[in-house]
Amino acid sequence: MPWFITHDVYAGMSSIPIPTAIAVGEKPDHVSVELSSRRTDMSFLQTRMTADQTLMSVIRTSLTLMTFGFAMYQFFTKLTDQKLLTATAAPRNFGSALVYLGVGMIAVGIAFHVQFMWRLRRERQEMRSAGLLHDENGFPLSFTLIVAVLLLFLGIGAIVSVSFGVGPLQ
Repeated sequence: MPWFITHDVYAGMSSIPIPTAIAVGEKPDHVSVELSSRRTDMSFLQTRMTADQTLMSVIRTSLTLMTFGFAMYQFFTKLTDQKLLTATAAPRNFGSALVYLGVGMIAVGIAFHVQFMWRLRRERQEMRSAGLLHDENGFPLSFTLIVAVLLLFLGIGAIVSVSFGVGPLQ
């Protein structure tokens, strides 16, 4: 016979505290609603973290595109400056295009993230107004979004450097 059938698996759970609502004799329906409310709030937080993970994927991909494009552009520019290659316009243009693509991708990712978070916050506020959520804390500021915006500015600086040949990246 399996171990869990012959032994009391709930014996070790006696140290788990009883929720206050149950301890004071509140109706089980009220307890169920309270627990559901907490689970729903945790679902909102999980959805928010998933949106941050998606933005991190966008950051990773766009950073790779920008880095590789800028490195390609710089490599072929240096080869041309040293007179090792003469016709390097196509590879340099491809490198520039990768930088543009990376910056465009991060801009679209930020816009999508902000739009999604705005909708999620609005839905959460509506549920809180209806009394379905009790948590008064809002979502904290997304560190991932801050990093994405900083990366966007860095990418714009790389575009200015590649397109106009100015800035500290030359």
